[in-house]
Amino acid sequence: MDTIFALATARGRAGVAVIRISGPEAFASTARLMGDVPVARGLRALRDRAGDLVDEAFVLRFADGKSFTGEDVVELHLHGSPAVVSAVLRILGDDPAMRPAEAGEFTRRALTNGRLDLAQVEGLADLIDAETESQRRQAVRVFSGALGEIADSWRKRLIRAAALLEATIDFVDEDVPVDVVPEVRDLLQAVRSEMAREAAGVRMAERLRDGFEVAIVGAPNVGKSTLMNRLARRDVAITSEIAGTTRDVIEVRLDLDGIPVTLLDTAGLRDTDDLVESLGVARARARAEQADMRVHMLLDAPVPSHDLAAGDIYVRAKADTGAGGGLAVSGLSGTGVEALIALISGELGRRVASVGLAMRERHRVALLRAVTSLDDAGAWLDAEHGMLDLIAEDLRTAIRAVDSLVGRVDVEQVLDEIFSSFCIGK
Repeated sequence: MDTIFALATARGRAGVAVIRISGPEAFASTARLMGDVPVARGLRALRDRAGDLVDEAFVLRFADGKSFTGEDVVELHLHGSPAVVSAVLRILGDDPAMRPAEAGEFTRRALTNGRLDLAQVEGLADLIDAETESQRRQAVRVFSGALGEIADSWRKRLIRAAALLEATIDFVDEDVPVDVVPEVRDLLQAVRSEMAREAAGVRMAERLRDGFEVAIVGAPNVGKSTLMNRLARRDVAITSEIAGTTRDVIEVRLDLDGIPVTLLDTAGLRDTDDLVESLGVARARARAEQADMRVHMLLDAPVPSHDLAAGDIYVRAKADTGAGGGLAVSGLSGTGVEALIALISGELGRRVASVGLAMRERHRVALLRAVTSLDDAGAWLDAEHGMLDLIAEDLRTAIRAVDSLVGRVDVEQVLDEIFSSFCIGK
């Protein structure tokens, strides 16, 4: 196994920069840089091959089996000057016993060495990318091993069911004193129910990870862009009294009570002979239909100009002009804006309440594969002449699907894609 090194913090000027070295030559190679590696931690002068001082660093040493990667690891906490970082990386690069790390290689070694399972690796990737509190909480749950724990619970119960059936098969010519079918049926039904619930929450988990889209729709000149600017707390859209000012979809990323939201300001919905505006209206309708929810702004019209879908919100526009009835908002004065934010975040919060631990399409596919196998096993079990060997094979298929969740089997094809999203120093 090669010894690798990389900058583990962001590039650029900072108070502290961290360089991580991992592998069998980590201690010996860094000793050539500082004279001796501290037993646990300590200050060391780093010198180049000519003996000139490069920097004074705080050095951490992690023994094999006690580090993030599971290997011997040394971390150099340097002064965060780009010149210092470049000099130390250059010295390490000149050492033939080491090489620069590839993207995600430290985390991949943690997986290989049993420090993390595959679901935890995915949780770590989501934690690094988390922008909001809800994303952070969800990522931490998976990174802490919660999905692996429930997968282990499923696996143990399915193995128990398979063992009961195998025992029956082994003693098929003898009198088996206990009917195992009731216990097997209970085990399969309980596991199947939990798996189906997790699979059903994946779509919403993906929306939580990637962010929800909320479109502001309505007729021209009802204040959509003004409201957009108020919600974004900056001028992101041009506003004027001229109807049709907004010709394209304008997007801004927001954090609404910990939920990631991309707000869409759309062209006013109306019939027009203006070719450019008509293209904008068509695009607005298409994006509004694809959005997770819509905020319909009404002025004089008694009903929205776009079909209401479950979870949509409608508000009375230009509250500062005296419009009433229902929730009235004004992007100009701010009237009703906080109430609108509460409505949006409340609706999205109800949706993410269904999110479990499975967060990716890969998880959903594995869970549905297991559910299908358990359904087949249950059908055979309920048959008048249950085919025990077929039921046992269905259970083995379900167990393999569970194992693929945490990377015990069938993972090579997804590893490169997963680790490509990591930075070099992770």
